[in-house]
Amino acid sequence: MNTPSLARPRRRWSLMAAATLTVAALVSGCQSSPTSDTAGTAPSPDEKGGVALSQWYHEYGEPGVKKAVEGYAADYPDAEVKVQWTPGDYGSVLGSSLLTDDAPDVFEFEQGGSLDMIRSGQLADLTDIVEPVKDQFNESVIKRFEHDGKFYAVPQAIDMQVLYYRPSLLKEAGVDVPKTFDELVAAAQAVDKKGTAGGFFAGNDAGVGVLGTILLWASGNEQLNNDRTDVAFLNEDFYRALESYRDFVKSGAVVRGASNDWSSPDAFINGEAAFQWTGLWALPEVEEALGDDFGVIAFPAIGANGRPVVPFGAFGASVNAKSENVEEAKKYVKWLWVDQEDKQLDFATAYGTHIPAKDALADRSDTLSSGPGADAVRFVKENGVTNDIMWSGTLGESFNAAVSNVVLKDADPRSEFSGFEKQAREELGKLQQ
Repeated sequence: MNTPSLARPRRRWSLMAAATLTVAALVSGCQSSPTSDTAGTAPSPDEKGGVALSQWYHEYGEPGVKKAVEGYAADYPDAEVKVQWTPGDYGSVLGSSLLTDDAPDVFEFEQGGSLDMIRSGQLADLTDIVEPVKDQFNESVIKRFEHDGKFYAVPQAIDMQVLYYRPSLLKEAGVDVPKTFDELVAAAQAVDKKGTAGGFFAGNDAGVGVLGTILLWASGNEQLNNDRTDVAFLNEDFYRALESYRDFVKSGAVVRGASNDWSSPDAFINGEAAFQWTGLWALPEVEEALGDDFGVIAFPAIGANGRPVVPFGAFGASVNAKSENVEEAKKYVKWLWVDQEDKQLDFATAYGTHIPAKDALADRSDTLSSGPGADAVRFVKENGVTNDIMWSGTLGESFNAAVSNVVLKDADPRSEFSGFEKQAREELGKLQQ
């Protein structure tokens, strides 16, 4: 799985990776039983009707999350729920476990489950839980979680990336908040020329690692066509977007060699850049350091046919279809992630800044009901994008390599992507089978 390396543990941003996990990828590299912690204070099965459920989470980086989810489980009245906290390569550990009799009854996974997990029957159908309440959830997220009219997970919380900017530095340079990519380039160059700060920062690799598919979307394109038989972006709008970003990097206004990478707000806080691409998770740190001298915008539209975009991802709670307690597990998932809105709000906002999966809950958060937090919520609704379920690891790796060659090695985008369409058709043909 193409998981960006984060500066420190966070809610797993692998959901923004270019890969869609397959069962083979999950299983490879993990042949042993996981080492993990479980909640040891839950009542016995006899005290809760004789049913015992196991629930897995990946290891969240924010302090307090583990204690919180153990508390949620302990509050469930109808079964004993043992929480397993799974450090390390969660995807591989989970994939191996799902092939054994020791698999969890309930577990979280990115974006509603992978294509292979759905097709191999590893995920229980949760449509009866989600369908009646799907209008309560963020439209962009619930659309991604739906596959062929069915749901295999209930969204838990939303992570996203966004472009931070410093109003004071823009004012000093005599530029407005950019609304297009050309305006972003001009503003970053103006600030950089002024010498008070660097211009734009999206990683020490000049942003090619995190912005590749964002340039695709911002140029007005989608990854795949509607029937998922071919790519949908190999056109002049996309090629010009890559060339425009390459020119931006060459101009010197794109910061490289910053004090930390894109996932940390350090470069932005330290004044190394007037604009930084990072996650909403950074908002508390930025606000503490800069007060109200910051704002957030979507990545701006590139070219005449472009659109502003923000990438998002969401873990969802799924049920093991081979569990001995499928119906009991489904009842628990519904209780926690549909009915218990106070717990959902706590999970999303009390341990770092994340967006609740349900739209109405954002209004109950001080951080998300006004200012930059409210802007971020709106961006996900209006401009949210995420990887297609059939954008496989193979396609993602080839795409990222080609983008890097165009931006950093001055390759011609038309030549660099000349063989991509054939490769994509072959890969998608395999996935369609």
